[in-house]
Amino acid sequence: MAQADTLRIATYNTELQRDGPGLFLRDLARGEDDQIAAVLAVLAHADADVLALQGIDYDLTGEALNRLAKAAGYPHHFALRPNTGMPTGLDMDGDGRLGGPRDAQGYGRFSGQGGMAILSRFPIRANDVEDLSSLLWVNLPDALRPEVNGAAFPSEQALAAQRLSTTGHWIIPIDAPAGTFHLMTFHASPPVFDGPEDRNGKRNHDEIKLWQHVLDGRVSAAPPGPFVVAGDANLDPDDGSGLHDAIRNLLADQRLVNLSPRGHAGTDTVDWDDPIPGDLRVSYVLPSTHWRVVDSGVLWPAPDDALADTVATASRHRLVWTDLTLDPADGGE
Repeated sequence: MAQADTLRIATYNTELQRDGPGLFLRDLARGEDDQIAAVLAVLAHADADVLALQGIDYDLTGEALNRLAKAAGYPHHFALRPNTGMPTGLDMDGDGRLGGPRDAQGYGRFSGQGGMAILSRFPIRANDVEDLSSLLWVNLPDALRPEVNGAAFPSEQALAAQRLSTTGHWIIPIDAPAGTFHLMTFHASPPVFDGPEDRNGKRNHDEIKLWQHVLDGRVSAAPPGPFVVAGDANLDPDDGSGLHDAIRNLLADQRLVNLSPRGHAGTDTVDWDDPIPGDLRVSYVLPSTHWRVVDSGVLWPAPDDALADTVATASRHRLVWTDLTLDPADGGE
């Protein structure tokens, strides 16, 4: 049997989004931003081969991501326009006004705010990426419909136009040394900031559920070989707000390895204000059963660790990583 290569796959909500278009690129170019420097230090310490990032503003030219990838030492990077800030021209949150950040396909003060990106040491098959981000929520099998008194919320017109993905759902082929694998990545809506219709809670549930529909062949088709689901689900299996069955069912799916990576705060991956919402587990790296798991963890150092201040400066979220091996005989395409 050939020697397997170990891959480190990670996900990290960097919270690098800015309040206006072009500001993230400006801050990168100046090279004086403490948060950006801290994020780069976290990435260097994690030393992942493939990174799924959230909280990265998208720009049409790709210059910001190109600069970030170069600063972090990654030869390959990828991003698509996210649904965040994408105008709809409709009242999507039912407040009677148009043009607000919650009236976009996904919450955003401008188009592309807080998008997603991939950094990789290995080639990304950009032309073969499957982007599920335009899937309409109403077209998802068994979609949970937000309603008030039996009527669509905020309206039938708005619900018919609403995309499922708050940010995006991408299936990305990556050519690793042992073979091609697929990275299935997303950043779901927080299941809060709504009313009795539970619009955000139901949307969060269905964004997570989409991956099981993909694996079942009900939406698109499952990757033919090894894959990894990695991203920010914005949902803890036990604590906090939300419809917890969504992430519980994904974690229990027999096609995935249910890991419990740990850091100083156990399996929690975000340091939100106490007592509410408090520390929660919201970010996940879930490999398919094709892989053998070598190790995993949450980059959450103890308070007396030299890295602790840097990690806290970078983001409230913590990077989650998993080391995997895949024998070439059992590899991808």
